[in-house]
Amino acid sequence: MPEQSNDYRVVVFGAGGVGKSSLVLRFVKGTFRESYIPTIEDTYRQVISCDKSICTLQITDTTGSHQFPAMQRLSISKGHAFILVYSITSRQSLEELKLIYEQICQIKGDVESIPIMLVGNKNDENQNREVDSSEGEAMAKKWKCAFMETSAKLNHNVKELFQELLNLEKRRAVSLQIDGKKSKQQKRKEKLKGKCVVM
Repeated sequence: MPEQSNDYRVVVFGAGGVGKSSLVLRFVKGTFRESYIPTIEDTYRQVISCDKSICTLQITDTTGSHQFPAMQRLSISKGHAFILVYSITSRQSLEELKLIYEQICQIKGDVESIPIMLVGNKNDENQNREVDSSEGEAMAKKWKCAFMETSAKLNHNVKELFQELLNLEKRRAVSLQIDGKKSKQQKRKEKLKGKCVVM
């Protein structure tokens, strides 16, 4: 069990150039950068709701190269949830995720209880597609994880990706909603609480 801290750590893995940083930046800052700048490791923080209190969503954007195996192992051991990104325009980038998935299995043990999303990014580049979405779905089924296609460039499914990942968390109630407003259903539940009639 991960320690119950106020950080919920999501680690983003994938080959170089698949758009990991673009997805994270689009989600955290709402920006998109056309140029490619290789990442060593960046961490972004976003405030989210966690178990009815506020906690920090800590997103670690890892390097796309395999030069830092110790950093990779550390990221996996500290991570609560994982986003495995490949580019739909590169079959090789999907192949490279297999090693990372195996490493997550080795370090974490039972991965069925861990939120993992397989993400096919760059679905705005359909004309250069090398990986069919059905192949991504098949891989996700094999790995018993969720699957989604995104485009950081067009901001397609980016927020949905992070929300869906948080929805997969079974041990805690984690959500992107932090506006403090309670839904009508929640208010009604609270109103009904404490009203007990004994016949």
